[in-house]
Amino acid sequence: MNDRDNPGSDQQWWYCLKHNRPEFGPGCPNKYRLGPYPDEAAAAGALQTVADRNETWDEQDERD
Repeated sequence: MNDRDNPGSDQQWWYCLKHNRPEFGPGCPNKYRLGPYPDEAAAAGALQTVADRNETWDEQDERD
């Protein structure tokens, strides 16, 4: 069994801003990472998630 198969593991998916790709487990320093994410697909969509959230927050600010 590897860490990816162990739900109790501290290994998680991240999106690396330095390399512009998802990475699993220890990788680049946290200052270059977004996450953690539950799986590789969610990590791969990190930049879109950020853009969507920013748009939502901007719309909320305009209403307030």
